[in-house]
Amino acid sequence: MPTSIDQENSGTTHPDHLPSPLEPTNQLHEIEGTNRDYDDQLDTLNALLERENRIKEGAERFLKLPLNETMRLQVESELEMATGEIESLTRKIELGASSSRFALKLPVHDAPETSRGRRRKNGIPVNRRKFAGQAPPVGVRFRADSDDRDRDDFRTTLAQANACIKSLNSLSRPIISPPPASTPSATSSISAAGNDRSRVEVMNRFVCILQRNLRVRYEINLPEVVQAIIPALSDRCSMRCRAAAYRLIRHSLVDSDSAEELHKQPLEWFIVKSLARDNKHAIEREQVIKLIRTIVDIVSEPRDRRGITGTKTIPLSEPIMRAFVAVAEHAEDLFRPICVQTLAEMVLIDIDLVARSGGIRFLLHALGEGPVEVGPILAATFLHIIDSPRTRAYLHLGTDLEIALSAITDAYGKGADHADRMRSCTKIIQLMLRTWSGLMYFCLGDQHAIKSIVNTLRIPSLETREIVLDMFFDLFNIKAPQWYKTFIDGRRLTMYRKPRAFADQLADQKLVDKAPETLKLTDQYIALLVLVFTDAGLIDALTAMLEECTTGSNLSRKATLLMAEVMQMANRVLPLGVAARIQAVPRVFCLAADYNRGEHRIVGTSALSAIDSFNRNRLRLQPSVRNARPRANSVEDAVRRGQRQVEQVKIKMGMQMDDKTFQSSLLETQVMLTKDSAKWNFEMLQELIEGPLLNPKRLEEAIKVARFMRRLLSFFHPFTHRFSDLPRKQPNVRWVRLGCSLLTTLLASPDGIRFLASEDDLLKQIVKCFAQLDPFNGTSESDPIFSKYRLSETLTYGYFEMLGTLSKHAEGIELMEKFKFFTAFYHLSELRDREDLITAVITNLDYTIDGHPRIVLSKALTSSDVRTRLYATNHLGDLIRDSIIPVAWTLRLLLTQIYDQAPEVCELAIQFLEEACDVMEVLQLVVEMQPTMDHLGEIGHPLLLKFMSTPMGFRYLYSAGYIDREMDMWFHDRNIYYVIQVEIFLSKVFSSEAAEDDEDVLAFDGVVPPHFYGEMSKTELGCQVLSEKGHFSEFSHFIKQHGLESEDLELILKLKSILWAVGNVGATEGGLPFLEEEEIIPAILEIAEHSLIPSVRGSCFFVLGLISSTTQGAEILDDYRWEATLSPLGVPTGLCIPLDLNKFISLPAWDPVGIKGDGDSRLIPPTSHTDLEVISAIENLSNTVIANAASRSLARMKSRPEYRSAFSSPSVFFRALHTVSTQRYRLPVRRYIFDLFTTELDSELVLELSACANSLRAPPMFKQSEAHMNRVVSMFGLKHARGTSESDEDDDMDDAVDETVNDRNPVMITLRPVSRIIGFDK
Repeated sequence: MPTSIDQENSGTTHPDHLPSPLEPTNQLHEIEGTNRDYDDQLDTLNALLERENRIKEGAERFLKLPLNETMRLQVESELEMATGEIESLTRKIELGASSSRFALKLPVHDAPETSRGRRRKNGIPVNRRKFAGQAPPVGVRFRADSDDRDRDDFRTTLAQANACIKSLNSLSRPIISPPPASTPSATSSISAAGNDRSRVEVMNRFVCILQRNLRVRYEINLPEVVQAIIPALSDRCSMRCRAAAYRLIRHSLVDSDSAEELHKQPLEWFIVKSLARDNKHAIEREQVIKLIRTIVDIVSEPRDRRGITGTKTIPLSEPIMRAFVAVAEHAEDLFRPICVQTLAEMVLIDIDLVARSGGIRFLLHALGEGPVEVGPILAATFLHIIDSPRTRAYLHLGTDLEIALSAITDAYGKGADHADRMRSCTKIIQLMLRTWSGLMYFCLGDQHAIKSIVNTLRIPSLETREIVLDMFFDLFNIKAPQWYKTFIDGRRLTMYRKPRAFADQLADQKLVDKAPETLKLTDQYIALLVLVFTDAGLIDALTAMLEECTTGSNLSRKATLLMAEVMQMANRVLPLGVAARIQAVPRVFCLAADYNRGEHRIVGTSALSAIDSFNRNRLRLQPSVRNARPRANSVEDAVRRGQRQVEQVKIKMGMQMDDKTFQSSLLETQVMLTKDSAKWNFEMLQELIEGPLLNPKRLEEAIKVARFMRRLLSFFHPFTHRFSDLPRKQPNVRWVRLGCSLLTTLLASPDGIRFLASEDDLLKQIVKCFAQLDPFNGTSESDPIFSKYRLSETLTYGYFEMLGTLSKHAEGIELMEKFKFFTAFYHLSELRDREDLITAVITNLDYTIDGHPRIVLSKALTSSDVRTRLYATNHLGDLIRDSIIPVAWTLRLLLTQIYDQAPEVCELAIQFLEEACDVMEVLQLVVEMQPTMDHLGEIGHPLLLKFMSTPMGFRYLYSAGYIDREMDMWFHDRNIYYVIQVEIFLSKVFSSEAAEDDEDVLAFDGVVPPHFYGEMSKTELGCQVLSEKGHFSEFSHFIKQHGLESEDLELILKLKSILWAVGNVGATEGGLPFLEEEEIIPAILEIAEHSLIPSVRGSCFFVLGLISSTTQGAEILDDYRWEATLSPLGVPTGLCIPLDLNKFISLPAWDPVGIKGDGDSRLIPPTSHTDLEVISAIENLSNTVIANAASRSLARMKSRPEYRSAFSSPSVFFRALHTVSTQRYRLPVRRYIFDLFTTELDSELVLELSACANSLRAPPMFKQSEAHMNRVVSMFGLKHARGTSESDEDDDMDDAVDETVNDRNPVMITLRPVSRIIGFDK
């Protein structure tokens, strides 16, 4: 580390003689000669040792917290360094070396000017940056060394970093003038190019040092670095040199303190000019933008919940921000997308800075007319701003955010080419209307924005209205089945569905029978949307579309379809009285009853007929009744009945077949005549096996007399390679089914069982095939029957299905025991590379009969192979799911899987247990088994919450200490985690771009997740414990005290969490008395109607829905004019709607805040006429109406000698910079202004600009003179004597100006057009 003497001498160090990093410095020699005695050194060491011990303890405590990987690596690195320091200091204290030797051996970071302490420069203490534990800025790469034996390496690296700073300082000195013999320009250019290369090399080496050693970035002095690289930012340096300088600054930043320190450095004009450069300087501009993004990331890094949206300060000046906004505004700029996204981030951090620099106006414009891909990002940004009253005051109600609707509301007359823009706009509208902030904002001003969307449907000539209709289908979450297309095309819906396979119907039935109708948060929000849009006239607008054409069109039929869906949805999710008003459709009935105008009657009756047809066919084609059996009069049921009757008749006829017919049937099968199965009559074989052979007499005859059965079974013998070698193709699968039917027929008769046991070798050969794979048996073969290839490519897999058929019968299990099949299965389960065998076994075995099959399954569940255990657990879960009644042995086996060592097996078992415990009988059975789930952690909590909902489960968990432990955790932390998860899930479910396979979307189906307090209040003992703990009283007190909080984010989040806890308690019969006792329902209603935070109102809306899920709760809310939705049987469904809609959805209006610029924005007016003309013309460039004339005027001025001094004057240049930094200029205009001036931006000019800023700044009480206030300077310049060389156009312009010149004051020239009243004198 360089000392103060080094810093003072660094200014005179020659570049050819740089000190080595390891060379002892002068100050170390001075330390050697100091008269410091050993006691002072020992005190210093003890103080350092105490500090390092504190650092070590702090790091160890910090590591116990939940950290991300980057943070953990940093803390571990700091802990290792502290441990190494402690060892080093302890060793030195024990050695007790002499003071002189000790002073030389003392590491730099152990000296009084420690690397963690302060450093002095020119006698002034400089604050050092501390390691605060936050993640490094984006783009910074570092290496955390495994052990800190490299303490000397750290000193070396730090010395190298300081050497780089010295090198940059030395390269900044003036170059020695070249010898007279050489050409000055050529030599200077060569020297400048060499200087640039040297600077770039040093800065790149410096960056590598910072990337390699993270700690060095905390030890260097940022102002020194900036001062060393400022010369590298000048205009005379190359583009790559400036880019390297910005990159070095970016890598030097570590925390918010360093960002604030950077803000104090004279860099803003360099950054402003770099941002204004063209695309040829893309490398330089990229590094500037990365630097700005790093500053933004650093400022936003400390995520304190107590912070308020937009209250942090970004250390960027207004000139830099306006230059950055100009880049974002330029449509052709390469960096526009990243600048737009960065501005969106800035708005959330420091909204005042973005507002002052015109960023909000631009972001609103980009939301309405900018790139389609950034629309959702900007919409989400403004929705976040609306949620806080402090930040939404920066928006103008009725004009700003409504620009997002412009592509829809202004679509008239734009033709079909505007369709793509409308579609992207509808996605943004959906995104905004599916959030509380967006919905309540658009409902302001008597729902003006909502009504403007609805009224677009009333424009007859708007061909793109179908896009708006599609938006409503998506907004209301209406899923269009296949038959909608038929309805829209105008065809009749009387055709029947194509019959499907019975298995598909069973699969569909499983999905339908999942659970009874449960509360859906999505339904409750959609109910509010339906109410809002119908209140805004949606039904009337759809009716107006129907009136346009009496014959009907696809568009009108789609409008009818939407009307029918909205009416159907209103019937399902809205209270009866509210739904009845919507379903009355008075306008349609008036049209149908209008006997004076026939076309009205046609439209009305057609619409009513179509709605009726839709409802009838919807019930038929899309049954919504859960647990409904197939209709008795359906076509499919008639077909199934007929098929069953035909099968029964065939079996009866086959049982009564006479001898002659039976013999001829046996011969007709061709089994007795040939061994080629391809020539067999399969249909006749199947009829014989499933019919006549079920008669014991016929079976005995087939076995003993005709020897038919022996020939047939020999086909299935594995070693004959007839059945086992058939390829696994669809036509051959029938032989597997035939083999299973044959075994079923044989097991139905004692003769058949005896034949299988003693007379046929089928079972014996199958056992031998298993023995080929048994490692404990010496009969292994190179090509076994049950090889992997044969199982996947041939009908060999069918033997497992046949064994499964045997396991369905007690006699079959006895045969399998006799031939030791189960012993073979046990041995197969030990094979590590043949999980396909054991999975085939457990899949096909039947477990109805208690015995070896269940033991095989349990052995597979505890197999050493994780994949086998996973498959067996999955199959066990399917068995539980398919069972009609709870089966204890399957649940017991599943419970053993929660103790599996593999986490994925545990998670799968917990998933099946949660699903099974939805049935109360299964839940009771599982609770009686009293499983221990403490080891499961988070994945076991949902299941334990279900246990709590039963008296037996609650007592079991209470005695185990789970209730008390969890209650404290939910009271302090998990309540907040619950509300965060619910809001994340809801945002993903409502997102228009949500992936259907998103894990969070799949995990959250809209049902309210179980809450600890809600499950507790379902039992009497739980209510008693809740009352004794006193948590509910504290919840009530907090709601009443902080219910209308609108600033503190931590309090708002805690308020939401407590509201959800109270709502879940109130959703139970036992918990509702708590709410009545504390009188908390009126307080919740007060928050719902008067809170300034839309998301808090939304939480109250859902909470009131929870409270209304009980009959008593619905009655209480009805007294407050909140009506609950009831099922046809009068049971509350958990949906609740305010009858006074405006009171709930209307936020109070606000006055926009006045945006104030920097305090020193005013400058003293220029005294020189030329300066005044130049600055006035530059100011006129911001006006798009007169910008072209102003640019021509500036070009003319620059060509005139009298103006050249103005374009090279630092003061005029500063006035131009001040102008572009306080007003809006497009990026090409900013480039044009910079190109006007001949001054080079370097460190000397920056100092002059700083002096101008002080000298030209107007004092606070400065008042312009009346002459200056009245002076309006022409953009065409002052009147000068013109020569003949000037163009005619210029003559005309100046002549027009001459007419308005005041003769008494020739300088006062105005831009106002000449106005004369003809017929009157002047």
